[in-house]
Amino acid sequence: MDEEIKKDKDAILKEADGLLKDPARRRLLGNVLTLGGLSLATGVALKNYGSVKEMLTRISYFNDGVQGAIFHPSSRAPVYTEADITNPFPFNAFYRMSQAPVVDPATYKLELSGKIADRRPWTLPMLQALPQTSQITRHICVEGWSAIGKWGGVRFSDFLKRVGADTTCKYVGFKCADGYYTSIDMPTALHDQTLLTLTFRDHVLPTWYGFPMKLRMPTKLGYKNPKHIMEIYVTNVFPGGYWEDQGYNWFGGS
Repeated sequence: MDEEIKKDKDAILKEADGLLKDPARRRLLGNVLTLGGLSLATGVALKNYGSVKEMLTRISYFNDGVQGAIFHPSSRAPVYTEADITNPFPFNAFYRMSQAPVVDPATYKLELSGKIADRRPWTLPMLQALPQTSQITRHICVEGWSAIGKWGGVRFSDFLKRVGADTTCKYVGFKCADGYYTSIDMPTALHDQTLLTLTFRDHVLPTWYGFPMKLRMPTKLGYKNPKHIMEIYVTNVFPGGYWEDQGYNWFGGS
C-alpha cells in the first residue's frame, strides 16, 4: 500500500487543491485530507476510487455514520447565563445582512408535508400559543468562531408529536424563505434542546437572525440551524442540504 500511496501523491494534492478552495470546506475536511488519513479511512489506495472527491464523499458518509452512532439523545450541550451572552451576536449567512428575506407576519404560514398526520399550516399566533421554553447556548460556526445567545420558542419534539409526525422516520427537512434548505436526523429533532425559536433575548426574532422562525440546535454546527423556515417535512428519503450537497458533512455535530 505504501507504494500506491506514493504514486497517488501528486494526483491527490492537485485535485484536493481545487476541491478545497473554500476556507470553511478546508476546515471541515482538513483533518482527513492527508495521504495517511485518506488511506487509513478507506483502507485502499486512490486507484480504487475515481477521484479524491469520491474518496472524500465516502469518508464523509463514514463520518456521518460514526457521529450518528455516538450521538446520545440525553446528552445536553452546555448552558450559560445572561452575563455570558455575546453582544452583538454575529450575523452569518450566504448573503449580506441587508439581503435577509422579509417575511410578512400577517400572512406567514408554516407548511407541513411528508410523513405527518396533521398537515394543516400554522400561523405565528398559533405557534406563539404553544408552551414556550428558552435556552442560553453556544452557536458554533464551521468557519471557526462561536457566540452565545438566548433563544426562546417551542420544543421541537413537542411540536412533532402534536402534528402527528412519524418519529420512526430517519429525517426531518426544512425549506426556507431565502432559498436555504437542510435536513437533520430524527434523534436530533427529538433532542430536548432542539427548539423552533420565535424569540431572541426575549424579543421577537429579528429578521437577520431568522424571522419568523429558526431551528436552534446547540448539538449541531451553525449551518445545520436553518433560518426563515417556511416548510417542515418528515421523510425516509435522504434530503441533503444547501451546503451538504456541496460537500459539507451532513450530520454536522458540534
